[in-house]
Amino acid sequence: MIDDTTTPRPFGRALCAMVTPFTPTGASLDLDRAAELAADLVARGCDGLVLNGTTGESPTTSDAEKRELIGAVRAAVGPSVPLVAGVGTADTAHTVELARQAEAAGADGLLVVPPYYSRPPQAAVEAYFRRVADATGLPVMMYDIPGRTATRIEPDTMARLAEHPRIVAVKDCAYDVLGTTKVLARTALAFYSGCEELNLPLYALGGAGYVSTVANVAPAEVRAVLDAFDAGDTAEAARLNRRLLPLTERMMASGLPGAVTAKALLAAGPLREPLQPAGREAADGLRRAYEELVSR
Repeated sequence: MIDDTTTPRPFGRALCAMVTPFTPTGASLDLDRAAELAADLVARGCDGLVLNGTTGESPTTSDAEKRELIGAVRAAVGPSVPLVAGVGTADTAHTVELARQAEAAGADGLLVVPPYYSRPPQAAVEAYFRRVADATGLPVMMYDIPGRTATRIEPDTMARLAEHPRIVAVKDCAYDVLGTTKVLARTALAFYSGCEELNLPLYALGGAGYVSTVANVAPAEVRAVLDAFDAGDTAEAARLNRRLLPLTERMMASGLPGAVTAKALLAAGPLREPLQPAGREAADGLRRAYEELVSR
């Protein structure tokens, strides 16, 4: 059993999984817009930013573009804002290469998803994370999202990996509250909710905060839930959480990826195929939910 009197927060509490802006044709990054968006998100309450993740359309950006995005955002937000770079791939050697590239570009941490598609057993998953953590001096946030990777990072595997000095956090998208609670009890890993509907419940269980897609468009409103909880007003935290529900449902449970719904509400350029923009009905519903939230 660990000392649970304090919750470790290696990257702050309120992190945004930032979209990646593209130029109008989608052929290249819009680094000016990326810098503008990053600065705005920090000004509106984000403690840190996660770049090159799922919402950042990492499957369709090149290694060079990933590096350029980190550099542009670092220049925009300065040295004090934590930047966590998504580097996980299906190939251990490529993941290690991206981790070293992210460190050189100015990232403060690495978001590492398990190898996808090949469905490695847990011993191989553990070896993979150790290889990546050994490759740089940056802290690692493991990304447990079996709905996309088809591979869990099992609680016992997490507990063993927590012994590595640079494996410090988890982005939790496993929908396994019992498993999460067990790992929280056994380790000092910082758990960040990666599922909007679990931001408040996981925080109440001792989580560190969240990595939020909805924060791209409503950073202050998402953060306010945790601020109320930290102030001891759990009723207000619950009320603010309910207030976010219509937008959260439209953005995260409508059958469209978060990158699609976030970009429908942002001037951040097009999506890269195979993703397609939200249709008129979906986009109108997103705008109504957003306008209702911010007008209250």
